[in-house]
Amino acid sequence: MLKTDEELDDLLPDGRGDDLYEHYSFLVDNGQSPVRIDKFVFDRVQQISRNKIQVAIRAGNVLVNSVPVKPNYRVRPKDEISIVLPHPPAENTGVLPEDIPLNIIYEDDDVMVLNKPTGMVVHPGLGNKSGTLVNALAHYFKYNLPVKAGNDADRPGLVHRIDKNTSGLLLIAKNEYAMTHLAKQFFDHTVEREYNALVWGEIEPEAGKIENNLARNPNNRMQMMVFDESDIGKKAITNYKTLERFYYTSLVSCRLETGRTHQIRAHMMALGHPVFNDDRYGGEKILKGTIFTKYRQFVENCFSICPRQALHARTLGFTHPTTGKAMFFDCPIPEDMTLLLDKWRNYLQTRREIPEED
Repeated sequence: MLKTDEELDDLLPDGRGDDLYEHYSFLVDNGQSPVRIDKFVFDRVQQISRNKIQVAIRAGNVLVNSVPVKPNYRVRPKDEISIVLPHPPAENTGVLPEDIPLNIIYEDDDVMVLNKPTGMVVHPGLGNKSGTLVNALAHYFKYNLPVKAGNDADRPGLVHRIDKNTSGLLLIAKNEYAMTHLAKQFFDHTVEREYNALVWGEIEPEAGKIENNLARNPNNRMQMMVFDESDIGKKAITNYKTLERFYYTSLVSCRLETGRTHQIRAHMMALGHPVFNDDRYGGEKILKGTIFTKYRQFVENCFSICPRQALHARTLGFTHPTTGKAMFFDCPIPEDMTLLLDKWRNYLQTRREIPEED
């Protein structure tokens, strides 16, 4: 059954893997007899095969007293056990492989890094049954991989996702071990992600940390919003830094410590500086500037040049699941945002030289 965009947001939030894993913790009873760790976990976690548990152990996702253990470890009384497993995928949607070009930045036997263009939906849903990244991955995996990826056909290798109208880097796991290992990295918040965004206004202070809870807006289920109450939503942390000022807009860097649904977009709106041309969070309106016709026409031209939220997943860093090597990728801002930024740079240079007239 195909899911709505809202339901998919709950399953696979933007730029994140937080909801792609399940975390379990156990305190071993005093009378527990020595048993292998995989059997102990298998007896207590429902609907997870013993093979998946063994993969998680090999990936370092099973900790006893905060230390990774080997598969032959036998539990002892009062052991504190923590395990992170990939979240079960969404219901099978019967995704059909489609021959859609992929912009592959890097690929090996375990992982793939893609540059997702703006306008491409990541996961099929109501209104987007075809033409998605998952359709393209289904085709690529079927005809190019020597071994089928370890994830179900409706979510081939998907570790996280970014919005249809956000461009940039996306990480794909090509086998179950890689998926499990990467799920733990997302759980530990060790995956490095930095976005570039053009926002309305000039943020003060120029750099800072936004830390609060995000949950769905009760009056608009398509939006996320900030809550001060600790029992509402999930903690979200964004570190921002102003890179350039354009008087009425600013180019900012946003580094994620967490990855909640629409985190950057909601945080920027909460600061009073929505992402430029973000129609879900109010950025598609002229929020800063003059009343002159010439300026209004300039902004409308900017909207036409970049007809989507000006948000780009610029960098991605993670630990390779097999080699342990630190991997880092940087994807330059795409053409539409580059033209948009150039237009604002030109405006900044000329706004005092050429008087604005109604």
